[in-house]
Amino acid sequence: MMPAITMQNVTKTYRKLTILDQVNLAIRENVITGVVGRNGAGKTTLMKMISGYTKESEGELRVFGERPFNSLSVSANSIFIDDMMNFPDALSLEEILVECERFYANWDGELARRLLEYFSLPLMLKHRVLSKGKRSTFYAVVGISARCPLTMFDEPITGMDAAARRDFYRALLKDYIAHPRTILLSSHHMEEMEDLLEDILLIDGKGIGFHGPVTELQEKFVSLQGKLKVLEAHANRYAVIHRSTTGPLAEWIVDNEHTAEELQELKQAGIRIAAVSASDAYLAMTGQTRGGVDDVFDAMERA
Repeated sequence: MMPAITMQNVTKTYRKLTILDQVNLAIRENVITGVVGRNGAGKTTLMKMISGYTKESEGELRVFGERPFNSLSVSANSIFIDDMMNFPDALSLEEILVECERFYANWDGELARRLLEYFSLPLMLKHRVLSKGKRSTFYAVVGISARCPLTMFDEPITGMDAAARRDFYRALLKDYIAHPRTILLSSHHMEEMEDLLEDILLIDGKGIGFHGPVTELQEKFVSLQGKLKVLEAHANRYAVIHRSTTGPLAEWIVDNEHTAEELQELKQAGIRIAAVSASDAYLAMTGQTRGGVDDVFDAMERA
């Protein structure tokens, strides 16, 4: 299967500042890919280049085989949702939906109206009166209902409450299952979206820190759980990437590089070995080496 998006040695600079440097990747078609990374890592820049909003400085970028910048074909077959979308303030939500139907070939107006009703967004409302959260919800509905072959959501849940975020993710997943397309989803709430994702694209250090299936990311690390003194005595040979404490038990996340014999020794010492979540693996990959907030209080107690 031909990748939906390919990059070969793609670099993006603004004046003298390099945002992305020599990026190479191939994003699978009809897969939900989570685009993650710390603030300023280049997530939005990457997605704007893919959508054709901005041009790469060097290298070769292709979306469905075409350069996206100034491409009518890529524009007609993709949608980019973020909190900076521009719709005329004077238009009502219903009038905006009418215009969307004229532009997006796969538009499902019935779905859009049903979702807006569910999220308590009356069609007669003017776009300008929407609160931050309601505006994000409206944009998310547009992104789902457009059913573009390439659908990109950049921090789509800004301002939404927990219930709205949960409903958005569920609606997106249900419609994706019925109508598969290539979806890029960027969010700081990794723990909320990880169940949707098939692939993870981690941007780190101006390049790609990891790109592959979620399960492959999780398998890079392992969780060691037990009493702190036991961990310190039997697991001190491993570099601890992330640590936390819950009640009498401590948890250390370490690289998954143990031999079967080492794992057996840890179990015999009373240490529980468990898989890590995608969000914990993401924290580990982005260099969360200073431990958790518990360390702040532990340091105060030792002082």
